[in-house]
Amino acid sequence: QVHLVESGGGLVQAGGSLRLSCTASGRTISMYAMGWFRQAPGKEREIVARVRWSNGERFYADTVKERFTISRDIVRKMVYLQMNSLRSEDTAVYYCGVVMKPDGEYGYWGQGTQVTVSS
Repeated sequence: QVHLVESGGGLVQAGGSLRLSCTASGRTISMYAMGWFRQAPGKEREIVARVRWSNGERFYADTVKERFTISRDIVRKMVYLQMNSLRSEDTAVYYCGVVMKPDGEYGYWGQGTQVTVSS
């Protein structure tokens, strides 16, 4: 079991920045990767970025490349999402998720944090 808590959302103007944080607890030693997802009203949840826990390998969705940066702190068991040059279309609830196996599904989720970008 892995428990996740996100923080750092809020309201920001277009072009601004926010940093999201996610703290993991529980069976963190078995985590394969942590990811950030988002879900806008009326849309499905989509992956934003992912970091492999063991070696830091990163993946980004095309829509956020060059603007968002995912990073991890192994000691603190935290993952961050630095979001720059925010756009109105980035408005969504952002979720932190954990997958335990390379070919597995994300089985643990945080409660979500709202990010609202005003134009």
